[in-house]
Amino acid sequence: MAGRRELFGGRTAAILALAGSAIGLGNIWRFPYMVGQTGGAAFIIIYLASCLLLSLPIFLAEAIIGHRAQAGTFGAMERLAPGTKWKWLGLLTVLSPLVILSYYSVVGGWSIDYLWRSLSAGFRLGADGSVSSDFGRFITSPWVPLLCHTLFLGGCAWIVSAGVKSGIEKFNKVTMPLLFVLIVIIMVYSLSLPGASAGVEYLVKPDFSRITPSAVAAAMGQSFFSLSLGVGTILTYSSYIHEKENILVTGVGTVGFDLLFALIAGFAIMPAVFAAGIEPGAGPGLIFETLPYIFAKMGASAPWLSGAVAVLFFVTIVCAAFTSAISMFEVGVAYLVEQRGVSRRRATLLVFAATWLLGALCSLSFGPLSGVRFFGRTLFEFCDFLTSNFLMTFGGLLFVLFVGWKMPRAAVRDEFTSGGTSRFNAAVFDAFWFLLRYVAPLAIVVIFLTNFFA
Repeated sequence: MAGRRELFGGRTAAILALAGSAIGLGNIWRFPYMVGQTGGAAFIIIYLASCLLLSLPIFLAEAIIGHRAQAGTFGAMERLAPGTKWKWLGLLTVLSPLVILSYYSVVGGWSIDYLWRSLSAGFRLGADGSVSSDFGRFITSPWVPLLCHTLFLGGCAWIVSAGVKSGIEKFNKVTMPLLFVLIVIIMVYSLSLPGASAGVEYLVKPDFSRITPSAVAAAMGQSFFSLSLGVGTILTYSSYIHEKENILVTGVGTVGFDLLFALIAGFAIMPAVFAAGIEPGAGPGLIFETLPYIFAKMGASAPWLSGAVAVLFFVTIVCAAFTSAISMFEVGVAYLVEQRGVSRRRATLLVFAATWLLGALCSLSFGPLSGVRFFGRTLFEFCDFLTSNFLMTFGGLLFVLFVGWKMPRAAVRDEFTSGGTSRFNAAVFDAFWFLLRYVAPLAIVVIFLTNFFA
């Protein structure tokens, strides 16, 4: 079966695909506003430590399962633990990314609409000096967000239907370098703005007095969520990596790209926020409210430059949203193709139909369905809460427990050291094993409890 599966063309292709899965709206949207809300440079220091000591071992655990089994989430658990209840972890990590994709595609649709606005009319300040009310009107109107949601999800389906090499690999080979070029251009412009130095200082001078236990847990959670851990995307993509490939090098390369992009995004956004005189902890409305306000404010003196930066920014947002979304889409397609014998094209249509329906209801929960509540939350809020606070953390915990306590140590070491051919990997294996068995499970429980009781 493994010989008939499509594989990535090499290490570079694998790293770009895995980095594409990790780099998404969370890096451009969530990371900068969390930095603003929880301590600036001090948060970044804790975030970097969390990525290396927590998220990297979890990432490698999930990658080891997929690479070892050469199968998608459900098939991997059946192959590595036949006849056990671990297969339910495989089923959980088929469903989790599809729920995330359903509401993620709604936000992806918003980014398409805002890209169109930046290409056409641009952003202008309203009579009250803001542009935020326009975002509120947009998401509560039913038809345009639904259309954008459909376009975004349809784009994902088109890419995934082409296959692993001709679709996913080719798309990431183009978009990942483009993403880095665009975010660097935006960073250079942002750093050139009058008053941007205050934003740079905020990012490089830590104020540890602002660090609280909840801020530490938030940094740990951000490092966890930014790498798309616990939902089977890393496992599925790793199953497309050639068996002889070094999984440690691939994992370190992926985490390094994700870290670098998040830091560049911070320096692209926070200096502009300070230059515009906006509170750095602007919150989740950063992309669709705060930044359009900055573009509109800039447009008063240099409309052509403001328009160009706005276009570049929302092209970056759309590309980042697609690279993450297609990895979630592929999990469901891989399950249907490998476990149910469905053709890739039909599997793509089935995943599209299921996620479009749930996503449409999530989109309408801002407007006509806003009165429908699940435990006091709209459907969009409930899906986000369920996946972020339960499904992702629970899946991540089960992955590390499976690799650290279920899989034979010799098998894990074999994957970690490429069959014993890498002496350097062998030297760091003991540290990885300790982090995986004892530190990672405890950290995941801390993240879960903090998010649940916050």
